[in-house]
Amino acid sequence: MVKGELPKKWQQSANVAKAVQIAFDMDTKLQYSIRRSALDKGISPSEQIRDLLALPTNKKPKRPRLTVSLSDQDYQQLGERYRIPADQQLEIKKSVIEELTQFALQSEYDKPK
Repeated sequence: MVKGELPKKWQQSANVAKAVQIAFDMDTKLQYSIRRSALDKGISPSEQIRDLLALPTNKKPKRPRLTVSLSDQDYQQLGERYRIPADQQLEIKKSVIEELTQFALQSEYDKPK
């Protein structure tokens, strides 16, 4: 590696960092249609848009995850909800997973049509 040159494993990330994210203001029903199509295919909405535009997409399968950002105040509120001290974030996470699982099992999307 030449001095000042990025390591090879970082070079691809540097190229990605040069990409510009754009947002589309579209009717809610149109956005829903694109998001739903992506969900049905198991891909992200961004990948669905790239696919529709015939742009290259990331072919590596991604681990499907749901994310949410939680503040200290959120942990305090969830701790009270689950009767767990707010500083026991892992235990709170386990309770959240259980609640989300119960929601999904009772959801209309989980029922056979």
